[in-house]
Amino acid sequence: MRWCPSSALHLLRCVRLRSCPRRGRNTLPLWIREIWAYMRLLVQSFYFNSLTDSDVVFDSVFEPVFWTVDYVTRWFGTLFVWLVVILVSSILVICYVILLPMVLKTYSPEGIAWHLCYGHWNLVMIVFHYYKATTTSPGYPPTEKNDSPFVSVCKRCIMPKPARTHHCGICNRCILRMDHHCPWLNNCVGHLNHRYFFSFCVALTLGCVYCSISGRDLFLDAYNAIEVICSDTHHSWSLWTNYQTPAPPYTFKDKMIHKSIIYMWVLTSTVAVALGALTIWHAVLITRGETSIERHINSKERKRLAKRGRVYRNPFDYGRLNNWKYFLGVEKKSHWLTRVLLPSGHTPPGDGLTWDAFPVKKDLIPV
Repeated sequence: MRWCPSSALHLLRCVRLRSCPRRGRNTLPLWIREIWAYMRLLVQSFYFNSLTDSDVVFDSVFEPVFWTVDYVTRWFGTLFVWLVVILVSSILVICYVILLPMVLKTYSPEGIAWHLCYGHWNLVMIVFHYYKATTTSPGYPPTEKNDSPFVSVCKRCIMPKPARTHHCGICNRCILRMDHHCPWLNNCVGHLNHRYFFSFCVALTLGCVYCSISGRDLFLDAYNAIEVICSDTHHSWSLWTNYQTPAPPYTFKDKMIHKSIIYMWVLTSTVAVALGALTIWHAVLITRGETSIERHINSKERKRLAKRGRVYRNPFDYGRLNNWKYFLGVEKKSHWLTRVLLPSGHTPPGDGLTWDAFPVKKDLIPV
């Protein structure tokens, strides 16, 4: 046993005494039992350490599932983007070809001006922010040696991770102030494009609510017309079987118009509910000064410190109003118009590498 150090021999004797309390029943030679205990100790050292907990075990067991989801999302990202473009384009075709002529014929001049101004403003906001959200880089930490502070080292990139930086398994790199990976953008939502993503969600939700409310009466008329068409078709078939003259049917154009209105109302109403809930959730996170990932981390820290009788405080919470000002890049009063209500390509404050923890909650805009 000269190949084994004295400390390892002592550890092996302890393992042997615990695993084999009754030596009389064990017929294996001593040297085989010592080698077996040593090999078992080596195997255990590969997967056990003092930091192993339920989260580590869960991630290890479901790693193949996570890898499959990341792989599928990565390859189907372009398909999701095209799906968004096709669905939005179909609604635009219905609005311009079917609804706009109706508005010009039936609405008053004030109503026509309202629909034209608001509708086109909403359309510009949707197109601009979706394009910027998909094409703007979310922000990556530097890969070269630098003096930027970091809080940990990414176990996948083997690179320093600044504060609020997380690794994206789909993009396969670290993202500054990462919120989540959005398959509908085929891009990560991070420090540089988080505002574009949220503004797109708000604009699309407002657009869907606008189409759903303004098209409600048209939807009811189209739905009733479709029922009449179905009943007339059944009645015409009965008359034809009795050798009588059939009732005049609706034209193909009328049927397509009614079905298009129903399609538009159902799609926009569904998206308004689903995307509206998502937008409200992100608005709550922005108000708290945290991202989707940080919400999970802060929740765990809050529970952990609560057991010790302590209160956890988010170090990046600048106050409700200041959180919104920082997120939207509002530095003066005119920016509420030029940077929030109008399309703007300004970059967010800071570089995403360093953050002020527990700042003084003072108004960023002088009043």
